[in-house]
Amino acid sequence: MASSNITSELSQAESANPSQRSGTYSSTLSKIINEGGSNLAANIIAYVQSILSDNIGVIHSRPLLSAFVEQYRNLTNNEATIEAGTGIVDLLAPRIVSYEQQDTDIKFILADAYEKEEDFTDSAKILQTITLDSSQRSVSDDDKARVWMRICRCYLEEDDSISAITYLNRVKQVIFSVTDQQTRLQFQLSQARIYDSQRSFLDASTSYLALSNETAIDEEERLQALTAAITTAVLAPAGPPRARQLGKLYKDERATDTAEYGILEKIFLNRLLSPSEVSSFAAGLQEHQLAKTADGSTVLDKAVLEHNLLAISRLYQNISITNLGALLGTDAERAEQYAAAMIESNRLSGSIDQIAGIIHFNTKDGGYDVVAMSLRAWDANVQGLAEEVEKVTTMLQRDEPAFFERAMVA
Repeated sequence: MASSNITSELSQAESANPSQRSGTYSSTLSKIINEGGSNLAANIIAYVQSILSDNIGVIHSRPLLSAFVEQYRNLTNNEATIEAGTGIVDLLAPRIVSYEQQDTDIKFILADAYEKEEDFTDSAKILQTITLDSSQRSVSDDDKARVWMRICRCYLEEDDSISAITYLNRVKQVIFSVTDQQTRLQFQLSQARIYDSQRSFLDASTSYLALSNETAIDEEERLQALTAAITTAVLAPAGPPRARQLGKLYKDERATDTAEYGILEKIFLNRLLSPSEVSSFAAGLQEHQLAKTADGSTVLDKAVLEHNLLAISRLYQNISITNLGALLGTDAERAEQYAAAMIESNRLSGSIDQIAGIIHFNTKDGGYDVVAMSLRAWDANVQGLAEEVEKVTTMLQRDEPAFFERAMVA
């Protein structure tokens, strides 16, 4: 409840001469803020209620409310900011058409206060009530996208990807006309995070990789995005699409600067992963990336098992299901289930003889994938040739500088 002396001063301000009213309200507001105390929020609400009264009128109350917003923005008591802001928003709700800009400003300040308390859900909810389709003022696509992206990011902080994607989809409708670079980058990051949280790891990796190539962000943040791209690519289901994505990441010169390069290299080169390597990689994963799947294993367990199964298929023409399970570090039944699922989805070429208990892999030349190995050999040869040419060039430049200069001019 407001202080009695403040209530008395507000009554005098309402009945004051219009020419003196602004100064009277200004001094009262200063007194409210300077005194502070436990009644601060209640006094502020009483102040706004007074300037919105019918005795003042919209023409005079609108500039008074605008002046109040600037003082409200500078409040250092976050608790009072939230309590007062909630009450003021309720007061403005039936009058929002007359005070649309001031209502919007107050809601932004209130959202900031909620975020300081790490209450991202309430911040998102208050931002959702901001009027973006207005006949009173022009709201650009940039402004709309900025608000929607902020709501989206708030929900992502609370791991509510369902609500976040609703507002991300709204941004998608206007993103091509958005000129603000920061908003566009936030859109890319949020899209990647939503893919990640929904376990669409291949899409997440693609989005993170695109973000890592944006020159508008800091080098450290670009490297973090590349690290996330590698992590999500490793977690993606084994198969040709993931192989292509891993190839892009492996050839990125920056990949060697990440802690995940070791596991990336092994997967790209179709080498078996050891339990210790998997455990080390798992230590850096987020909670949703370690969630259990339907068969009780984690996403990482499944990704590693599928990768190792593909690696084994390039080493053997056939193998008993029992031995396959031993190589994969699991039982024969589970090894057979994974192999069958991969064969059915065309991510592994082969067949299973359940009577004999043997898996046959449809590869050539003693179990090696000739096409894949030939492409890798070609890449290695081209790289070797380029290195030899560079060595010869360096030797010429050092031993025959005059000849080298003439050759460069020619």
